[in-house]
Amino acid sequence: MSLLPPSQTRPTAPSWGSFPERDYCDALALVDYLFENDNENSLTDFLASKIAGCEDNSDRFVEFNSAIAEMPVGVALLRTLIDQYKLTYSDLKEEIGTKSLVSQILSGQCSLTITHIKALSARIGVKPEWFL
Repeated sequence: MSLLPPSQTRPTAPSWGSFPERDYCDALALVDYLFENDNENSLTDFLASKIAGCEDNSDRFVEFNSAIAEMPVGVALLRTLIDQYKLTYSDLKEEIGTKSLVSQILSGQCSLTITHIKALSARIGVKPEWFL
């Protein structure tokens, strides 16, 4: 059984050598493949570590990394959950309230309350501590 996709869609293995941008893209493609086809492959952890290193140290990600570092953990998690579950602001009415309040929380104008965190945790099934 091959761990790689058919040759028409086979991602190339990153060399981590003289083409860091290409290597980064190759690693992303390979991790995507592994997640979908062999998510217990130990190569996934290795590649994820290398990708994280590229993202942490590349000039290309300086602005993004700075914005993420300044973003409260709860807001970052909420953004991730909205993206992963394809939620709209209206979908969060029961847990947070109005679309306007969700927008204010995501923009940093308001903060998540303990009530919001408990409701979000119960709905999504994550630990409340993850928002703190």
